[in-house]
Amino acid sequence: MPTREEVINVLKEIYDPEIPVNIWDLGLVYGIEIDDGKINIRMTLTAPGCPLGNVLAYNVEEKLKELPGVEEVKVQIVWEPPWSVDRITEEGKKILRSYGYQI
Repeated sequence: MPTREEVINVLKEIYDPEIPVNIWDLGLVYGIEIDDGKINIRMTLTAPGCPLGNVLAYNVEEKLKELPGVEEVKVQIVWEPPWSVDRITEEGKKILRSYGYQI
């Protein structure tokens, strides 16, 4: 069964196609539950109208299924609380600043 740290490391490999920061450091992941080979992820998107939401959810599912001992992955897209730049980690802010974003 994967650890929380292993799950987070996988999430750090998945990027929002429009922003050069992974979904973990963007603060898009709201919850991780690991229970006997099943992983449930609660996450959001930077905007409700994001056309790539299904693609991101699919990428999360497929990447996490590659971890040893994972039998099932479910990704739930949620809108509460709404995402804001306050959720970006310090590492994410550092990356965005290197691209010229004023964060």
